[in-house]
Amino acid sequence: MYISRVEIDMDDRKKIRDLTHVGAYHNWVERSFPSEIQEKSRSRKLWRLDAIGGKSYLLVVSETKPELEMFERYGVKGSVQIKAYHHFLFSLQKGNRMRFRVVLNPVKTFSKGVGNRGETKPIYTTEEQMNYLIERAEKNGFLLNAEDFSVVEKGNVVLKKANQSSTRLNKAVYEGTLTISDVELFKNILTLGMGKHKAYGFGMMTVIPMVD
Repeated sequence: MYISRVEIDMDDRKKIRDLTHVGAYHNWVERSFPSEIQEKSRSRKLWRLDAIGGKSYLLVVSETKPELEMFERYGVKGSVQIKAYHHFLFSLQKGNRMRFRVVLNPVKTFSKGVGNRGETKPIYTTEEQMNYLIERAEKNGFLLNAEDFSVVEKGNVVLKKANQSSTRLNKAVYEGTLTISDVELFKNILTLGMGKHKAYGFGMMTVIPMVD
């Protein structure tokens, strides 16, 4: 596994003019692995957009390394960083305290009665969005207290697909601290993501060990 980052060249509007919606970012990520496209065997990838120190970054978790030229296509030249991820994953232990950041698409399913498929609707209040993550914590291998994290950003992102009307996806950005309770389950969310719309910039959690 690899975790990669590139600074998006926000100062060159001509270069990034295609990046108007999350589907375009998804296309950028996929094209950064041209051998998979040629072999028609695409692996799962997680990606996320981060703003740090006034700069914008694309982060990707993938099974193989992205192709440098394509990954840098909309980026600042020389800003690509690619690191092996498996050493960090193998170092994780039950009880580790971690600082985390994750972008999710918080939704709730409302039942339509026995035998009927439930209706999924976005949830917008901070309380509901926090409960959304708390309710999913333990089954994903970590413990989370309400006082240890917060929703630091919320809103919507635009998704456009060919021959379809554009849609808006609900977005909530969470930051805080957690405790690993099941290492294997926790590794799964770091490499496979959690929640819905992982192809469109949701579900990627990153963590940093806390130093006592």
